[in-house]
Amino acid sequence: MFNKWKPFWVILLEDGIEYYKKKTDTSPKGMIPLKGTVIVNHCQDFNKRLLVFKLTTSKQQDHYFQASYPEERDAWVKDLKKASKCIQEGQRFARKSTRRSIRLPDKINLSELYMSMKNPDHGIREIKLEKDKKVFNHCFTGTCVIDWLESNKSVRNRQEGLLLASALLNEGHLQPAGDVSKNAAEGLAETTFLDTIEALYYFSDSGFFCEENSSDDDAIPKEEFRGIVVKQGCLLKQGHRRKNWKVRKFVLREDPAYLHYYDPASDSEPLGSIHLRGCVVTAVESMSKKQEVDGNLFEIITASEIHYYLQAASAEERKEWIKAIQTVSKIGK
Repeated sequence: MFNKWKPFWVILLEDGIEYYKKKTDTSPKGMIPLKGTVIVNHCQDFNKRLLVFKLTTSKQQDHYFQASYPEERDAWVKDLKKASKCIQEGQRFARKSTRRSIRLPDKINLSELYMSMKNPDHGIREIKLEKDKKVFNHCFTGTCVIDWLESNKSVRNRQEGLLLASALLNEGHLQPAGDVSKNAAEGLAETTFLDTIEALYYFSDSGFFCEENSSDDDAIPKEEFRGIVVKQGCLLKQGHRRKNWKVRKFVLREDPAYLHYYDPASDSEPLGSIHLRGCVVTAVESMSKKQEVDGNLFEIITASEIHYYLQAASAEERKEWIKAIQTVSKIGK
């Protein structure tokens, strides 16, 4: 009605999804039936918002949801489509492996176990790992999970650990990161979890994100990626030639100070980079009417006098970006 975005706690049922104002609420704010519903991934109806998927009900009502990261969006779309297909074919929706098929003892509470694993003092440590020219942030290996389950006395041996970790994975508490763990999760084996250092995983509600490393020395030197990521997010960027505006994902690094920008709809390497050492960044209150964009604009002028025009989603976001870039440009090498 008001076209405003609000956070909700969403639960997928056999025949629809319920959404709640808070996770602890007992009564849902609404319910969307899945029978006859069309699910669209990579929805492009909002050019300033990425990671959106759309549900169009049989009554032609559109419902839009935005995930926190690509893997979360894809996982929701996959399960929604599977549930919708089960309704169409007269089957009962369930993930490929459930508590019953794995034969877990009734005394095991997966939700409580998951919270213990996330404990900042005694849980599994989230780290940054590099694999297949990609950097995975806030994740851990399959071996770390089984080691923790054993040391925490949750299982008696590693085989039991595999069964328990597979249940956590199938219930959505853990998510696969990278091709090795994703391929195993898609398999038909009883244990869809891998007890190896090659398989990477992350907590479903963590700050996980994946970055592509540059492997083309002629395009963008690897030295640019040495700096620590201090901020990232999506902004509108004006093209240098056609002067058109497109949504780009920006990653800000310090020492050396660079701002890399990517195509948010793909996992490709950066489209370009902005060297920030000695740059000037200022807010822009307005542009010419021909530009067809206004509000929350700012400009970066590099030391080599190249101008970049960017637009944030809000005044507060613009202020945060300007402050972060100014800070990095003073210490960049």
